[in-house]
Amino acid sequence: MRSGHRLDQLLGRRLGRRFGWLWGAYGTSALGTWLAFGAFPLIAVRVLHAGPAEVAALSSVGAAVGAAVAVPLGPWVEFRRKRPVLITMDLVRCAALLTIPTAFAFGALTFLQLLLVSVVVAAADITFRAASGAYLKTLLPAGDLLVANARFESTAWTTTIIGPPLGGAATGLLGPVATVVADAVSYLLSALGLRAMGGQEPPPERRRAARTRAGDLLDGWRYILADATLRPLFYNTAVFNGLVMATEPLLAVLMLGRLGFTPWQYGLAFAAPSIGGLLGSRLARPLAARFGQHRVLVVSGTLRALWSVGLAFTGPGTGGLLLVAGVELGLIFCCAVFNPVSATYRLERTATDRVARTLTAWTVTTKGSIALLTAVWGILGSLLGPRTAIGLAGVLLLATPLLLPRRAATPLPEPEPAPSRT
Repeated sequence: MRSGHRLDQLLGRRLGRRFGWLWGAYGTSALGTWLAFGAFPLIAVRVLHAGPAEVAALSSVGAAVGAAVAVPLGPWVEFRRKRPVLITMDLVRCAALLTIPTAFAFGALTFLQLLLVSVVVAAADITFRAASGAYLKTLLPAGDLLVANARFESTAWTTTIIGPPLGGAATGLLGPVATVVADAVSYLLSALGLRAMGGQEPPPERRRAARTRAGDLLDGWRYILADATLRPLFYNTAVFNGLVMATEPLLAVLMLGRLGFTPWQYGLAFAAPSIGGLLGSRLARPLAARFGQHRVLVVSGTLRALWSVGLAFTGPGTGGLLLVAGVELGLIFCCAVFNPVSATYRLERTATDRVARTLTAWTVTTKGSIALLTAVWGILGSLLGPRTAIGLAGVLLLATPLLLPRRAATPLPEPEPAPSRT
């Protein structure tokens, strides 16, 4: 009997069959994304013979423009049933990605097409995240949201561990275009899984105005900034993620250039510590149950800010490699505890009819912060050197706990959904 209960928990059946399908769809598409990790730059370099500036534009410009395109989609998603939106975004990503192998097969692939596809995929990703958060809140009672978010976090780290090595092997055997096909197929399978969920979704609130006005595009930001508990978490997330991601290119330059690490050593230093993500995501719910969500949020949010400054002391040889791996392990573990608690905290504090707009604003701001700070730190790295710029980011990260919420989020007084558990 106990083994059956554990199996139910493992498969997600305790949260209902429909959540199981949603979880499976998420895992499938996440694995496809990591299988194709780095495929676009490889195609740009090997197939289109693009230079460094074009490769940098492919990631930064594509993400930035995609985020801008996603802004008006937040209000659009809010007043529509979320499951059809999720299926549509999966199919859009699948269709966009399949244009790449098609054009490649006919010898017609261009850099502009890669850039346009990256924009479409980035916009669809943001829209999917916003719709999935809104859908999850209607699918499960508030007491199960942390369980669900912890499972998503655990799945994300699992696919991070196994996806890139498998994708690298597939790239070596079949070329980078093959991994793009695998990514496209993963979105198709995700759409089929979402279609198989069945069940009834609560109707969305009716829009008061027939058309979206320019002011409606800012509703998500207005809602966040007007809430005393969401606002500091919003600032903390944007600044923390931006500073952490801004140091990645500089660390690559430092390790692969001046310190002489090989590509496989560099990859190992970041892949192996991902096991901390699995452990942290598994502990998030038990820790929150024992100490309270707000305390876990503040403590894990504080601890995750302490690690990155250590990267400034990275040296050559085995010692330097172990230092990077140790810092990344601690950082990833703390982030894996923080992320599902933060996502639950945010959902509990957001009204059901505002979730899509709020999550869109949140994701767009985070991606914009990453793009901006990465550009700024690229300049600082050129002026001060990679090591000094990395250390500066680490010092600034030490101040980010000051932006964490000082009080626990009070769940909004809304009726609990009563999803089917069959």
